[in-house]
Amino acid sequence: MRFLPVNLNAVLVELDDLAQTLALLASLRAEPIAGIEELVPAARTILITFRPAVLSAAALAQAVRQRKLDARETRVDKRIEIPVRYDGEDIAEVAGLLGIAPDELVRRHTGSDYTVAFTGFAPGFAYLSGGHPSLNVPRRAVPRTRIPAGAVGLAGSFSGVYPQASPGGWQIIGVTDTPMWDLSRETPALLQPGDTVRFVDATSSKVALPVAEQVVAAPAPATVEGGSAFEVRAAGLQALWQDGGRHGQARQGVSASGAMDQRSLQAANRLVGNASDAACLELAYGGFQFVCRGEAVMAVTGADGPLTLTRADGAQWPLSRYQPVALADGDTVTFGEPVAGIRSYLSVRGGFAVAPVLGSCATDTLARIGPPAVAVGDVLPVRSVAIGAVVGATETPPTDLPTVQDEVVLDIVLGPRTDWFAADAVERLCSQLWAVTPQSNRVGIRLNGEEPLVRANTAELPSEGTARGSIQVPPSGQPVLFLADHPLTGGYPVIASVATHHLDRAGQIPVNARVRFQPMAGQHGPIDL
Repeated sequence: MRFLPVNLNAVLVELDDLAQTLALLASLRAEPIAGIEELVPAARTILITFRPAVLSAAALAQAVRQRKLDARETRVDKRIEIPVRYDGEDIAEVAGLLGIAPDELVRRHTGSDYTVAFTGFAPGFAYLSGGHPSLNVPRRAVPRTRIPAGAVGLAGSFSGVYPQASPGGWQIIGVTDTPMWDLSRETPALLQPGDTVRFVDATSSKVALPVAEQVVAAPAPATVEGGSAFEVRAAGLQALWQDGGRHGQARQGVSASGAMDQRSLQAANRLVGNASDAACLELAYGGFQFVCRGEAVMAVTGADGPLTLTRADGAQWPLSRYQPVALADGDTVTFGEPVAGIRSYLSVRGGFAVAPVLGSCATDTLARIGPPAVAVGDVLPVRSVAIGAVVGATETPPTDLPTVQDEVVLDIVLGPRTDWFAADAVERLCSQLWAVTPQSNRVGIRLNGEEPLVRANTAELPSEGTARGSIQVPPSGQPVLFLADHPLTGGYPVIASVATHHLDRAGQIPVNARVRFQPMAGQHGPIDL
């Protein structure tokens, strides 16, 4: 096995094949190593996220190397049949690639059992191994911008079913109405690693198989009798619930999500006496406004920009960020356009009464899990205040918030797939400025440079785990910097990752800013630990 660096808190273990990968995964789950936080298995790799304060990368590698690769995960035998209408957009093309008729393709796809090898890409998306050995086809050269929920596809030697509508590059051969993801179930993901799956031909069925979008939002927050609340008058560009993140759900294909600027979220909560990872409102750019109903204590952190309080009698004055502010009934607070950074965090003493989904209030915009975005007219109830909550501890505003005027320098850790690129790719990555395009969002920052990054290895990379901060390079050569809502797995090589200590800064970079990457000292390429 090889150990490839991903970040200061993550490594990628590369093995010979899927069987070894699943064996190591079974061993690590059966006998966990203290300090490991998350395991993301893929075709030939396991992405391991760990706590550096507990476990060094070298100690982790030494402990993993001692594991035997003959373990198997013990599971209750579970067999699931999935009816499919084989009329997908690519069925004729795939049959042509294999030199067979579409009917024969269907016969082969339904003629064998599959095993859920691992999950990723999206909540409830399972990579199914097994099946007829001839069903090995490349992804589409140009991914589709939208594939419907229930689409059944092929990629490489894997089969899979899209749980919800999303972009994707798999070859679509059919569709099913069997829901892959349903939050009303005790375990939302239908397919779990180790499950046995059989596809059943329902093409000739007289009843069409409807494809419905899966509902993944949280229920509306309950009202708090007699408590205070914030009434939203303007929602701005984007107002989302965020907290410390949804950790420990990789087995269902769910990434952590959470606040783009974790330090600002924590500071906002500490200022009003809440637990540091409690849910806050993450407000992108300016334009947000609310009226306080009842009395409350709030704080605003993150981006630097004007903040105004208007009293019920019309009196008005500016407010300071990074300090607790007492609000009276009828007070209106307005957020102006930031001058540095782009995301502000609004906390309230006692916390907002918002319902969690899978243990977190974070809204994952890619996976569509969590509470819906806050809209004009929403009334946001505030929980009653715990006795003894401390308010007013000093918090220092950041001094290095990104702006459009200045170059934003980000430290990077090279790897895990630096060797997939041309010899001058790292120099090109770090020597030129990269412009942040308007297509950037919580999933990732899309960058544009004068000289694209050129790959030396043009083979198809088997899907592997991706971490927050990963700089993935698609065929265009223009990098994408993954942020909080990134997919759990990806199929393009990652040349480097933004170091963990600069992830919060990355989450505050505005559109049209210029980014420069700076390798951390002592790194010149992929390193076997």
